[in-house]
Amino acid sequence: INKAVFPGLQGGPHNHTTAGIAVALKEANTEEFKNYARKIVENSKSLAESLLAKGFDLVSGGTDNHLILVDLTKRGITGKPYAQALDKAGIECNYNTIPFDSRPPADPSGIRIGTPCMTSRNMGKPEMEKLADWMDQVANNIENESRLAAIAGEVKELMKSFPAPGISA
Repeated sequence: INKAVFPGLQGGPHNHTTAGIAVALKEANTEEFKNYARKIVENSKSLAESLLAKGFDLVSGGTDNHLILVDLTKRGITGKPYAQALDKAGIECNYNTIPFDSRPPADPSGIRIGTPCMTSRNMGKPEMEKLADWMDQVANNIENESRLAAIAGEVKELMKSFPAPGISA
């Protein structure tokens, strides 16, 4: 047990996290959580397929988990300005390096996006397809402030139908 905890699961004796880890492990052992995890992956695969259909280059050609790493090189844009444009459009992601990236980490060649938040809001395949469409529109209008603002309005309108868990309007 000691070796499993340190250096395996913890980098030191972080006793303040032990109870949190125990609660998370108990929750992860429920059927409800397993179904939620499966839905996250389904949504991620759906988003990946939709992005591929829009001409995005995915580092692994798709996904088998909750994350998608997009290589923007062929689109002629880089990760940081694209992530900033997505943010203006109401879409959150991380700019991210890709394997063998020749660009600096401060402005890498890719972005990373995940589906847990969208899944927690009960979104599914239609919303993943819409997200891919918005991401494509942003890539084609990266400096068009009025188009980014219009997309942000559409995103906000969609979010009204999918409230965040635990937050009442």
